[in-house]
Amino acid sequence: MVEILMYAFGIMYTPGPVNLLSLNAGLNGQGKRTVPFCVGVGVAMFLLFFVFGYSGALLPVAFQAVIGLFGGLYILWLALKIGKTAIQSTTPAKADDAKVGQAALSFRSGLLMQLCNPKAPVAILPIVTVQFPAVGISGAGIALWSVLLGGMALGAPGSYLLLGARLGKLIRTPAFFRMLNALMALLLVYVGCNIVNAQLGVFQGMS
Repeated sequence: MVEILMYAFGIMYTPGPVNLLSLNAGLNGQGKRTVPFCVGVGVAMFLLFFVFGYSGALLPVAFQAVIGLFGGLYILWLALKIGKTAIQSTTPAKADDAKVGQAALSFRSGLLMQLCNPKAPVAILPIVTVQFPAVGISGAGIALWSVLLGGMALGAPGSYLLLGARLGKLIRTPAFFRMLNALMALLLVYVGCNIVNAQLGVFQGMS
């Protein structure tokens, strides 16, 4: 069972779109407003573990690709929002930009982004199809482990949010914040483009 936790930790806590968004929110002084976003991510992962744990990998490949494509496009939209903040803001978490971040990083956006994240099945399926049966986890045990792993998933963006908040308190140069926002936007564009390209490749392979 330790292997399950180690694998989940390694997958969930590496930099990804959700964790990068949380880090950026913390840097820009939006920590408290971004907590619902982290909760949404945790709830999404609980639901995915629960559904896949009891049903297995039943989603058709094409449907998974459609979900992944939507997720990639949503990440690109958020990257544009962050890029706009980098261009317009002069101080971290300034007025209107803070409202934009709050609207973008809500519970609903965290839930939808993680549900549409094509990397989520990569983390979940090896656990529910290989590691759960290997240690005899079934029945009510799947539900309990879904709660535990969903909590771990909540902690991933939460830890990046705390890290960003700590760094944000140490750094007060407006130009540096603009540079960080621009860097986060570029990283999200890269991640989003990779996701979209991968899902388009799935469709091409099916044609």
